[in-house]
Amino acid sequence: MDKVNRRAFLGTAVAAGVASSLMDVPVKASKGLSGPKRSRKDDISLAQWALVQEMRDGKWKNSDFPRIAREGFDINGIEFVSTLFELPTLSHLNRLHREAEKYKVAMVLIMVDDEGETCDPNKQTRIQTAINHRKWVDIAKYLGCHSIRTNCRGPKNAPKDQALDWAADCYNRLLEYAAPAGIGILIENHGGLSNDPDWMVSLYKKVNNPYFGSYPDWRGPSKEFDNVNYIRKMLPYAGGMSYRNQPAEEQTARLIKLCQDAGYKGWYGIESSGRDEIKKGKKLLDKYLLGKG
Repeated sequence: MDKVNRRAFLGTAVAAGVASSLMDVPVKASKGLSGPKRSRKDDISLAQWALVQEMRDGKWKNSDFPRIAREGFDINGIEFVSTLFELPTLSHLNRLHREAEKYKVAMVLIMVDDEGETCDPNKQTRIQTAINHRKWVDIAKYLGCHSIRTNCRGPKNAPKDQALDWAADCYNRLLEYAAPAGIGILIENHGGLSNDPDWMVSLYKKVNNPYFGSYPDWRGPSKEFDNVNYIRKMLPYAGGMSYRNQPAEEQTARLIKLCQDAGYKGWYGIESSGRDEIKKGKKLLDKYLLGKG
């Protein structure tokens, strides 16, 4: 099958976005769409960020990721990080396809960083942020990923009601591009307003798009962050799980059961840092999620 389709693959996405940014048109949620086609069974994936130090040390490259996931950990899916991605030429993306097929690894999503703030008071900034993410939508589509992951922090001490409007505007603009391509847009709690589960629920309800959802970072519990309550409130909108090992095995088991009881099925992307922690996470997920002992 010819992988090149009618969508502008990379550079034209930005060009088209620049043209649309010159017009002030109302943005509406996509209609008649059912959401991204993601796995409806529980499985384990590996977040590239879990091995970020190895990549920074030059031990392996982006195109090695399918092999690392399979040979190093026997994991079925991989989740890329935009800032660790090599130049996304067509030849590189085709090589990723070949490697993923060779090692029987699914390419799940792309974590996108450093492409602008989605919750910004300046309209032109929001427009540009939406445009900047479009190339990653195109890459995700080409690779067969179901979603891209974004950040939504907002300015410090921003009025929550106004910030809600800012974020909704930016995400509606991005979804107008992503939803017709079948690519989901997820938010991971990486500080600021995204750490507030009630604000996040309000945002999901305001945007009200089946391609818009949560990618909850499990993070360890702390005085500043109730990870159990956060995950509970995000589960109705979850398009993936950013799994991290908890301080005790019992806590890990509790969170997995929380997800299962809520009816979530899909990928659990291990983001615990380093090979030992990844192997520990794989063992715990095999035990409590997949029932392999």
